[in-house]
Amino acid sequence: MQEHLEHENGAGELVSKEGKCWYQKFPDPMVLIFYILILAGFLTWVVPKGAYETELVDGRQRVVADSFHYLEDHNTGYSIGGAINQLFDLFVAIPQGLVQSGQYLFIVFIAGGLFNILYRSHALENLVGTAVKRIGLSRGNLLIWLATYLYGLFGISVGYENNIALVPVALLVSSALGYTNLVGACIAIGGIGIGFTLSPINPYTVGVAQSIAGLPIFSGGLLRFAMAFVALSLLAWYITTFVAPRHSASKGEGDAGALSKKIEDYHLSSRDLGIISVFFLGIVVIAGCSYLAGTGTLGRSWYIKEITAVFILMSIVIAAICRIAPDRYVAHMVEGASRVTGGALVIGLAASIKVVLEDGQIIYTIVNTLNLALDVMPESLIAVGISVIQGVINLFIPSGSGQALVTMPVLIPLADLVGITYQVMILAFQVGDGLTNMIVPTSGGTLAMLALARVGYSDWLKVIFPLVALIYVLSWGFIMLAQWLQWS
Repeated sequence: MQEHLEHENGAGELVSKEGKCWYQKFPDPMVLIFYILILAGFLTWVVPKGAYETELVDGRQRVVADSFHYLEDHNTGYSIGGAINQLFDLFVAIPQGLVQSGQYLFIVFIAGGLFNILYRSHALENLVGTAVKRIGLSRGNLLIWLATYLYGLFGISVGYENNIALVPVALLVSSALGYTNLVGACIAIGGIGIGFTLSPINPYTVGVAQSIAGLPIFSGGLLRFAMAFVALSLLAWYITTFVAPRHSASKGEGDAGALSKKIEDYHLSSRDLGIISVFFLGIVVIAGCSYLAGTGTLGRSWYIKEITAVFILMSIVIAAICRIAPDRYVAHMVEGASRVTGGALVIGLAASIKVVLEDGQIIYTIVNTLNLALDVMPESLIAVGISVIQGVINLFIPSGSGQALVTMPVLIPLADLVGITYQVMILAFQVGDGLTNMIVPTSGGTLAMLALARVGYSDWLKVIFPLVALIYVLSWGFIMLAQWLQWS
């Protein structure tokens, strides 16, 4: 269910004749992503194909610096038949994207079923209602700040996609305070996203990049932690000052996670405690196994498929506690999955963009062109420029570790040439890669969380885009300070 948002112009922003800021005028998410898909197809017709040479280092395929070269394009002539085939390939890319993003689609469906059972048990609702009752509705802003820091801590310590299960809990918090799902999404996705982006112990970006640069793993953590804390504080202030006042349920906007009774009537039963214990035990298992897999001590992979399996186990155990018969369990799971179908399909459509770019073999050409743009920048602004360029590259290579393996072999020699320390270069890469995860349509994790929150992608962009811009500016301040201090 998409929420239709109306924003007031209270800060002297550039507005349209309809009274909306330029970043608030977005089409339906399916339409928006289809436009981007068409643009990607057009780029494959005009951008030459290119590639880097790669080498195997410590079990990882890494790009060789200064090895970019253009590929021979065998489609030297154009014909009506060839043009029709290329156009048809755009539509073939859509089912290919659905297949390639299958793990994201299925975790959304399974999580939707799991939380339908949790909602029917009222255990999480009773937990949130009891917590709000004890803190007090009059201190709602304090609860938002605390929840934002908590979700940020999960992002710092657990990861990004690994926290998908926690998104609906934030919806209950926002609902208890009288706000819509969009406020809960900002708390959860914003907190997790910023925590993950600026985490001093992020194995996917910081860990991989520092290993390529030959730095001690997770060194320089103090500055990164301070940066994360300030950014999370900015997020909490932004939510309480701008988002929450404009998106209250009293204004008639949808709130799928509404509480079913008055705050003073909430309490926790022994059954509630059992269900909550199962839920948070599942979160602990996901967090612990994700960390062990990242350090290589688990002995197996641990990502979306494994997390989905934990969700299934959680749903079965919770159904047993609630004494739900097998037939009813299946019906509840299907009902929950049906509610997030639209959001899940958006993930598949977005994945088709990457399919088109990969088949067109232009991703590395774009990466190389963006890196060449650094040559015309003043040395004092190169680190800032890298953060912007990495944000653009993230649209084409949404994997943090994959982006590090492609770009860091190029950026590390550049750091030596322009006199920037490796830590500053990695920080610029980290900021650019992570912040745009919250807005690019190729980020499967973000789209999966939005699907669970039942918030439309276009509605999300209207609210989160100004925040991402603010945190970019904040990050540039830290980057320039680190560069001035020759942080190493």
